[in-house]
Amino acid sequence: MARSRTATPISALSFFLLLLCACPASAAGKHRSRRPCRRLAFYFHDIIYNGENAENATSAIVGAPAWGNKTILAGQNHFGDVVVFDDPITMDNNLHSPAVGRAQGFYIYDKKEIFTAWLGFSFVFNSTEHRGSLNFAGADPLMNKTRDVSVVGGTGDFFMARGIATLMTDAFEGEVYFRLRADIKLYECW
Repeated sequence: MARSRTATPISALSFFLLLLCACPASAAGKHRSRRPCRRLAFYFHDIIYNGENAENATSAIVGAPAWGNKTILAGQNHFGDVVVFDDPITMDNNLHSPAVGRAQGFYIYDKKEIFTAWLGFSFVFNSTEHRGSLNFAGADPLMNKTRDVSVVGGTGDFFMARGIATLMTDAFEGEVYFRLRADIKLYECW
């Protein structure tokens, strides 16, 4: 007579726990470390229009709160100001170095209590080394030494790129000029 083989609930549970322990760490909620497929570093230079520097300005206030105006950044941590920009991108921190592209987009000062902004912009390249664009979006807590914004896509040499750009304020001259260093790590490259 053949013996019937039926699993007991305890043995089925033991088998399930054994499978769970054998699964990769990512299944248990841990992230594996990934290495970037591409690293880049650029500087972009922002010269805000102040009513007197129209020929050199690379950005302008296009929206202001009721207590502000479109020539001078508003008080209260510039809350409510919307600035558009078309800044040169260089390989080093010299404003007069040859531009490898343009940083084009906007930033919105979005908090009264602390100096912070929200960014949406693209690096548009048209040089012998890079062609296409990288697109960025994210919060910029300006008082932090470094801040991360998302690389949300790209075109040309950067088709469908995704990653992180770490921004650092490299220079700040009053409310007229600032320079940011962008250390870019791409984790999806095509």
